[in-house]
Amino acid sequence: MEEREMRTALIHPRDTDLEKLYPAQTIQMPIDHFHNDSIYEPHTNETFLLRYWFDASHYQPGGPVIVLQGGETDGAGRLRYLQKGIVAQLSQATNGLGVIFEHRYYGESHPTDDFSTKNLRFLTTDQALADQAYFAQNVVFPGLEHLNLTSHNVPYIAYGGSYAGSVVAFLRKLYPDVYWGAIASSGVPEAIYDYWEYYEAARIYGPRECIEATQKLTHAIDNVLINHTDTEYPQRVKNIFGLGNITRNDDFANAIAQGIAGLQGLNWDPAVNSTEFGHYCGNISSTEVLYPGIAEREEAKELLAVGGYDEVKLVNQLLNYIGYVDATAVKGCKRRGKSQDESFTNYDSKFYQQDDITQEWRLWAYQYCFEWGYLQTGSGVPADQLPLISRLINLEFTSTVCREAFNITTPSQVERINKHGGVNISYPRLAHVDGEWDPWRAASPHRIGLPGRESTVSEPFILIEKGVHHWDENGLFPNETRPGLPPKPVADVQKAEAEFVKAWVEEWHKARGDMMYGDDMGDL
Repeated sequence: MEEREMRTALIHPRDTDLEKLYPAQTIQMPIDHFHNDSIYEPHTNETFLLRYWFDASHYQPGGPVIVLQGGETDGAGRLRYLQKGIVAQLSQATNGLGVIFEHRYYGESHPTDDFSTKNLRFLTTDQALADQAYFAQNVVFPGLEHLNLTSHNVPYIAYGGSYAGSVVAFLRKLYPDVYWGAIASSGVPEAIYDYWEYYEAARIYGPRECIEATQKLTHAIDNVLINHTDTEYPQRVKNIFGLGNITRNDDFANAIAQGIAGLQGLNWDPAVNSTEFGHYCGNISSTEVLYPGIAEREEAKELLAVGGYDEVKLVNQLLNYIGYVDATAVKGCKRRGKSQDESFTNYDSKFYQQDDITQEWRLWAYQYCFEWGYLQTGSGVPADQLPLISRLINLEFTSTVCREAFNITTPSQVERINKHGGVNISYPRLAHVDGEWDPWRAASPHRIGLPGRESTVSEPFILIEKGVHHWDENGLFPNETRPGLPPKPVADVQKAEAEFVKAWVEEWHKARGDMMYGDDMGDL
C-alpha cells in the first residue's frame, strides 16, 4: 500500500483541483420515497439530480463500494477524504471503489426550486436514508457500465461523520440488506432538544484556567444582566465591551460567547485545524493585561463587584476578555459598516423570510428545528453548576429561527430520530468511533455515564484518546507524515477500521460462498 500511496501522492499533489480530479456525477433520485406518509403531502412522482463522486483507481473485482455520506454541507467539500482520507484508506485496504454521496438539498442536489418551508418538507432524515439506499441499489458508474456494482452484487460499506454518522448508523439498521456495514464517526444518534451538554467537553477537558475564568466571568455578567435589569449596570457592561448599541441583553450575551465554542474546530490535521479555541483560552487565562487601554480598570473592577466577584486577577481576565471580543467581534462589525443590532441580533424577521435557493443557512436549521433539536443553551446547565455561556441563551432565544423562519412553534420532534435506539443503538457490523473531547459525545454511544461496551470485529466501539470531532476522517499522503502526525490514537483507529472492514467484506463473500476472496486485499 505504501508504494501505491506514493504513486497517488505524485499524481495528485496537494494543490490539485479535486473537482477536476473527481468529476461530479449524478443519479436521478425520487424526490418523495414515502407516498404513504402525510407529512410529505402534496406528494410528487418527480425526480431530481443528486450528485456523487467516485474513485475506482483501487477497485478490483470482489472489492466493496465505500460510500461516505456527505451530511449537512456541499459534498464537494468532502473530496479530500476520497483523495487521501478515510475513503481512500478503506478503498486501498479492500480493493474497493470510493464514493462521496451528497445529501439531498445540500451543494447542488436540489429537489426543489427554492428553500421555502413548504418545499423543505422533503428534507428529512428518512428521505435521506432512502436516497442512500436507492443509490446502492441502482447506481451505474460511468465508465464501469459493464460491471454490476450495485448492492445486489457487491458489499456496500457506509461511513459518516457527525450528523452523517447518525445517518449511516440508521442506514445499517433500517436497510441491512443494502448496506453490509457502517462506520458512525462522532455520530449523534440521540436527538436532544435542549443540548446544553454541548459545552460539557470544554468544561471537562479544557484548560482549567480558561474554564474557571470563563465560568466566573459569565456568572458575573449574568448576575448583572439578570439581577440588575432596572439599573444602569446592564448598559455599562455592554459599554465596557464596546457593544453598547446592542439593544437586547440576550443578543449581547450571545455576541460575547463565541470563543468557548471553538473546541470543535480542533483537529490533528494542520490543513483543517482551527486555533481559535487556543487563542480564546490564551487570552482569557492570562492574568497579565494583553490589551493595554482597552477599558477602564476601575470600571471593570466595579462591574465585577456588582456581579459578585472581587478577585484581583479576574479584573485583568475581564479586560482580556473585552480585548478578545473587540478583536474578534466589535471590529468586524465596524468593518462591515453595519449597526451592532444588525451584526449581532438573533431577532431579524426580514432575514428569516429569505427562502430562495441561495439561502443555504435554512437547510440544517430546518432539520434541527423539525426533528433533531440540539439547541445549545446556557439555561439548561444544572443550577449547581456554573455555565460557560450565559443563561440568557435559553430555548426561547435559540429557537427563534424555528419560529421566524419555519413557523415551527413546538419542540423538535426528536422521537422521530430516537425511535432507532438513540445512544443505545447497536447492530452487527455497525462501528461507533468517537472522540474523547468531542462536544457531541453526549449525544453518542460513548456518552459519559453509559455502560461501556466490548469492542468486537462485528461491533467496533472505539474512543479516540484526546480526539475531537470525527478525527479518523482526515488523512495524509506519505510525504506529509512526520513523527506524531497523524497522532498515534488516530493512526491506530484508522488501522483498526481497515482491518475490521476487510473482515466484514470477507464475511460477505463467505456468506455467498466466494471462498477464494481475500487473498489479494491491500495491507495498511
